Amino acid sequence: MDGGERMLADLLAASHLTSLKQVPDVVAGHAAAVGLHDMRIYMVDLQQGVLRLLTGRETDREIAEGAAEGAVPDIRVDGTLAGRAFQSVVPVRGGDAADGLCHWWLPLLDGTERLGVVRLTMADDAAALRLAESLAALTALMIVSKGPSSDSLARLVRTRHMTVSAEMQWRLLPPMTFANNEMVIAAALEPAYKLGGDTFDYGLYGEIVHLGVFDAMGHDTAAGLTSNLAVAAYRNNRVEGGDLLENGRAIEEALVEQDSSGRFVTAVLASLHLSTGMLAWASYGHPPPIVIRGGRWVTTLECAPGVPLGTGLDLPPRVCEEQLQPGDRVILYTDGVVEARDPSKREFGIARFVDFIVRHDAAGLPVPETLRRLIRGILEHHAGRLDDDATVLLLEWYGPSGGERAAKRSTGL
Repeated sequence: MDGGERMLADLLAASHLTSLKQVPDVVAGHAAAVGLHDMRIYMVDLQQGVLRLLTGRETDREIAEGAAEGAVPDIRVDGTLAGRAFQSVVPVRGGDAADGLCHWWLPLLDGTERLGVVRLTMADDAAALRLAESLAALTALMIVSKGPSSDSLARLVRTRHMTVSAEMQWRLLPPMTFANNEMVIAAALEPAYKLGGDTFDYGLYGEIVHLGVFDAMGHDTAAGLTSNLAVAAYRNNRVEGGDLLENGRAIEEALVEQDSSGRFVTAVLASLHLSTGMLAWASYGHPPPIVIRGGRWVTTLECAPGVPLGTGLDLPPRVCEEQLQPGDRVILYTDGVVEARDPSKREFGIARFVDFIVRHDAAGLPVPETLRRLIRGILEHHAGRLDDDATVLLLEWYGPSGGERAAKRSTGL
């Protein structure tokens, strides 16, 4: 075992009794022993606009002491070397340092979900870079495993006050990005700190991936409770083997039983058979899915809808199917995406929405980066403030033989 392998093994062993507060110092200490110096960990904020230093300071007193010493400013994702590493998901070389060393920025990834970046000062050679990438990967796993037991990470990635409804939504969401050699799933939501009734869910079981997008009536805490109840019922029935209509019926029953006020949820529930590319979906009063094929908008997947869930009207939708082709992108979204209006009351619109994704795909951007820029574009169109939640869930299917190359193209890895 060489020095780098021993360092990673020792760090892995140390991680079992390391809290999130200790992660920066523990990782930096192990890294420095093998020539990876001055390690800094930056986490991206919820809206993916800035990168913030993970300092290990948790208490108000420690934070105040850090400020007195000269706090490290946030780094913008757009227009910086650190941001370029985050956006492109590849290492970016910075400037030269002393003693023949140089600075590097490396993406911090949980699988394919972008958490932030790390900065290291090290030798400018391939062996050092490979070791640094392994260190960044292990660091990400440590942060993900320690984060749920500490509030410091949640505080770090927030730049403003969060509502109770948004708190519920973020705590229950699956990862914003997931990929394997058959598909990639990516999602985006706004307004990040005031989410009301929008949410999404997905889950993989064998050869089937299940997808759902939900939009509850209202924009308050009650809307958040309604959408979370809908997702819980969806997951419960889905895991027990329910099909699309059975999952919808389970959501309907849970909402009617728990809430007699008339609150409802619109939704699209879908499933994709990964080995064949057969997509099935059902709409409950929700905008239909969109398919992008060959770099152009192919179709809107119209299908006779049912009524929104929770109404008690017992008018189920039709289940429709569509044969996907390798490389197809299926987009589920809520109406807040296309109905966002600028100060002149002009809607963002379905055509602009699809065109944005097509143009950024042609530019070769990873799917998660395309959605990050889409949400920022919607916010700019709406002068920075949305009147309704906006949620996008995108799945790209590579095909039964899509393989690693397609996965790397879509995720940037």
